[in-house]
Formats: sequence, structure tokens, C-alpha cells
Amino acid sequence: MSSSSLRARLTLVAILSATTFYFIYKSRRLNKLLRLSLKPKNPENPRKGKLFFISQTGTSKTLAERLHSHLTSLDLPFELVDPRNYEPEDLPKETLILIVASTWDNGKPPETAKFFVDWLAESANDFRVGSLLLSRCKFAVFGVGSGAYEKSFNVVARDLSNKMRELGAAEVLPVFEGDVDGGELDVVFEDWSKRVVAVLKGGEDDHVGNGIVDCDVGMESDDFDDDGGADDDEDDDDDEEEVESEMVDLEDIAGKGPSRRSKNVAETNGKVTNGKRDMVTPVIRASLEKQGYKIIGSHSGVKICRWTKSQLRGRGGCYKHSFYGIESHRCMEATPSLACANKCVFCWRHHTNPVGKSWQWKMDDPLVIVNTAIDLHTKMIKQMKGVPGVTQERLNEGLTPRHCALSLVGEPIMYPEINTLVDELHQRQISTFLVTNAQFPDKIKLLKPITQLYVSVDAATKDSLKAIDRPLFGDFWERFLDSLKALREKQQRTVYRLTLVKGWNTEDIDAYFQLFSIGSPDFVEIKGVTYCGSSATSKLTMENVPWHSDVKAFSEALSLKSKGEYEVACEHAHSCCVLLAKTDKFKVDGQWYTWIDYEKFHDLVTSGRPFNSNDYMAATPSWAVYGAEEGGFDPDHTRYRKERNHKPKQ
Repeated sequence: MSSSSLRARLTLVAILSATTFYFIYKSRRLNKLLRLSLKPKNPENPRKGKLFFISQTGTSKTLAERLHSHLTSLDLPFELVDPRNYEPEDLPKETLILIVASTWDNGKPPETAKFFVDWLAESANDFRVGSLLLSRCKFAVFGVGSGAYEKSFNVVARDLSNKMRELGAAEVLPVFEGDVDGGELDVVFEDWSKRVVAVLKGGEDDHVGNGIVDCDVGMESDDFDDDGGADDDEDDDDDEEEVESEMVDLEDIAGKGPSRRSKNVAETNGKVTNGKRDMVTPVIRASLEKQGYKIIGSHSGVKICRWTKSQLRGRGGCYKHSFYGIESHRCMEATPSLACANKCVFCWRHHTNPVGKSWQWKMDDPLVIVNTAIDLHTKMIKQMKGVPGVTQERLNEGLTPRHCALSLVGEPIMYPEINTLVDELHQRQISTFLVTNAQFPDKIKLLKPITQLYVSVDAATKDSLKAIDRPLFGDFWERFLDSLKALREKQQRTVYRLTLVKGWNTEDIDAYFQLFSIGSPDFVEIKGVTYCGSSATSKLTMENVPWHSDVKAFSEALSLKSKGEYEVACEHAHSCCVLLAKTDKFKVDGQWYTWIDYEKFHDLVTSGRPFNSNDYMAATPSWAVYGAEEGGFDPDHTRYRKERNHKPKQ
């Protein structure tokens, strides 16, 4: 026998042996799982129910913790479980499972639950496992997602429900779906929680019979009336015809998908005119008005800034006063579009504004928006009369706004008539400071001259931008880079706005500098994130807020990296904000010219002739220059310091 033939036979024997051992192992494992699934419950040693949270940003975890506390108070024992610390092989031992599940990237589960979800899917698809694996288990699922993500909305929750049922588990409640952008997440979760408690206490929910959901019934809460009964089939056709033009587009933030009752559509989505919905639904309106917004028409808003109040009282202006010479008490903060294409983790509006990838709503006239914004703004200014520190002179000045910060909330360039709106402001001698979130490059290209155009640069790499901005667009990075390129072509003043979030985006000095060459901005504003409290959609804490010294160090490092192209020009310590400026354009004979000659700007706009940022620059006062002892605080004003009652560090 040749040596090659012997080696071939030995190899074959080895393969057969390995295959035999593998099938013996799998057979024993499957038999063990089957025995566990059929083993009767031991009443003397019952297992606690498991309450799983599948969470990325912390929303699902927060909701699960709330339910866990409530169940504990009712003496209903449940164990709160993070799936990354749980062995899925133990699922056949469980008798009662509750799941609060988020849907993350492209309909996938958060990374912390990937193994858990994959195990369920693989088991459900493995014909050798069978449909009795989880036959001892009863369960219910609550989904947490964003309706703006269309087809992937709460996919994970629905998939979990399907896989659990395929493996023999009995669903005691239909899947309830919460929309983090709809303003009713807490309401829907509270409803689900009450039904869970009712089932646990031995009662029957209106949606179930004998504690088990009929698998032939749709699992979404939309398949049930508000009173808990299933829709009558014979009524469906009439109802669908009645509200066909009113059905919700999932990119709208109106809330959870409506039932097919026209009254519910009206309550959830607001007015519908010629097939177009109001962007601001009743739910969103109530939330924003509670935060102090004045809503204009169906999609715009205005709000008085705290710095406007501060300068009216002679207590100092905002960083734009220090950097660019605006009069904060004459600045109107507004937006023609409350919608945005991002869901940033540091959103200071806690995601109460709508989201969308294109304009799909009813559109108001730009002239009406401007006139109404000015009217509402001046009414808010008048309310400052009699407030300590407010002089009649400053009050009168405040009643005639000279600046408009189009950065209140949302994405202003989504508004189709943004150029007409800007023209209306300029005709009234009101300067424009417009901020875009760098997802609409084509609209940036079409913008008419803006006094100062900003692009938010919230991160320097694709992965970090995705994590921080949580954009709706799949090609968000390409859109971001194209927006920077479009900015480069603008002749008027341009700015990169960097918001530093400690632990998220403060380590990418080299990557940030590489972005400078793409957009070649005139200025770079670097500001520490503002902590606005925690919310269900953002888990930032004070630990994520950098000190002013951190912002200064970051700015100086960027300046050094540029090798003199940019220098640190100004600071506003009170706002934890620093300004980098191009030295060849705005530093003349050792003097900074970051301020704006507003009258000159309006003259240039009126002339219709081409002009650039150097044509309307003005000298920066010494107190605003970086390193000045005033720290960017105007010495003509009086600094007011709040008393701090923080506990001393141990």
C-alpha cells in the first residue's frame, strides 16, 4: 500500500470519527433541551420571571427599570436582565418572560443583544429543535423604536414575538409599539404595563383569551380599537376609504401609527389639507409650547433666548456678541422648519421636534412666517418690561430685532422657500445666522448669501458621526462630506460648529483637522455640550460636559495642527466656547477682524453685486480677544453670578 493511499484512509477515518462525535454531542444537547421544555414546573421552587431590556441608548432600560420597580412594589417577583449577561440556553427553563426591546441600526438589535436574538432566530429555524422548546413559557414584548425609520420601525420587537411563538411560547399580550418621536411613548408603555399587571394577577386582558394571544390575530396594537376589541372586518373597508388620504407616513413624527379610525388619525396627525399634513401635530405642539416655543403656522417656531433676556437686563450677551458683535437683546431665535434629519444624542430639545428626510408637509408662506415671528418675538420682549435691570432704552431696541438666528431647532434649509424667507429678513435689515446639520448638500449650494452660514461638525469620523448624530439617511457620511464641499464654494462667512461631548468626540484632533481642508471654513466654533438634563432618548450626564479649560486645550491643539492657518481668536468663557479664525483673512497687522459690519452687509446684499466675507468684516474689541482678562465678557455689562449650592467633593 502506498504512503499516499494510507494517508487518505487515515484522513477519512478522522473525518468520520469527528462527524460521529459531533452528532452525538448535538443529539444529547437537543434531547436535554427537549426534556427541559417538557419538564413540569416545580411549585416548591418557582423561578422568578425575567424582565429583559434590549437597549442601545438607554431608553428601553429606563422603561424596564420603571416596570421592574412597579412589579416589585406589587410583590410580583421579576429579575431585571441584560441579555448580554444571560445564557440563552437557559430559556427553556423560563416560565414567564417580559421583553422591552429597541430596534437599532437598519432594523437590527443593539449589539448587546445580538447573540440573544441570533440564538432565538437560529433555534426557530432549526428543524431539529422543534416547536416545543419554549412550551413552558409565557411572554409579552414591548417595542421601542422611531417611526421615522419607516419599514424597520420596531422590527426587533415583532421578530422576537414571532420567534418566541415559533418555539412554542405562549404570548399573553400582543406586541405594543412605542415611538420615541411621537410624544406618546410613556402613555403607550403605561398602557402595556397595566395590561401586564392584570395578566400577572390572574385577570384577562381584553386582547387575550385564557391568557394567550390568538396567533392568527395581528400582533400590532393598531389591530385593536381603543376599547380593546378587535376591529370588525365589515367596517374596515369603509374606514380605509374614509381616511385613505390621511394615513400616516412613517417619517412623520406624529406618534405611534394610528388605528384605522378617522377620529384617531385626526387626533394623532393633526390637520390634513390637500393631502398634506401639518408638521406640528397636537402632541408635538403641546410639548414644544410647554418648553416655551411659540408655534408659527404648521411648521415654524420662535423662542426668546436666555441671552436676549440677559442683555436686556445689562447682564451680558451671548458668545455671538463677543465673537461677531451681534446685539443679543435684538436677536430673534427662530426656525422655518421644526423637522430635522438627525436625532443627535445631545439634542437640547429632547427629540420633541419632528424628523424626516424630505419635506412632506403642508407649507406656509414665508412672508407670513417672518411677520408672525417678529410679532411673537416682540410680544415676548414686551413681557420683559419692569424686570429688574431692563432699561427703557434697551427695551425699545429689543422691539426692533436686527439679527435672526435660524438655529432654534430642526433643519431650516429643509423649508423649500428658505431663500425667499432669507430675502424677507434682509429687506428688514435683519442679519441671518443659519445653521445646517450637513445632510442636504444640494440645498446648501442653492442658498442665497447668508450673513454667516454654519455647518454642524459633530464628529470627525463616519462611525462617531453615526453614533452622535444618529442620522436618518443611510448615506449620511457622503452627504456630510458633500455639505462641507458645498460650504467651500460660498463667498460669505462660513463656520464649522463643533460641539464637544466628553467621552464621545474629544479625541479625534487629527481627523477633525483633515475636515478643515474639505470645507475651508472662515471660522471654527468649538463649544462644550450643554447639559439639559436626562431624557428617555439621551443619557448624557454632567460627566460628558467638558470644562472651559478642556475646550481651550482642544482648540489650541487644532490651531497647532493647522500650522498657523487658523489661530485661536476669541473666547466666551461663560458659554464654554472658543473661536478659531483664518489668519490670512481676519488678522490684519496683528488685529483680529472677526466682528461684522452689519450695515455694510445689507448694503452689499441690496447692491446685487458679488461680495465676499472680507467686504463686511469689522475689528474685534480687545475684551473679546482670546486670553483677555475679561474672558469675552463685555465690560459695559454687569456680570451676574448665580449662587451655587453644590455639595463639596469628598
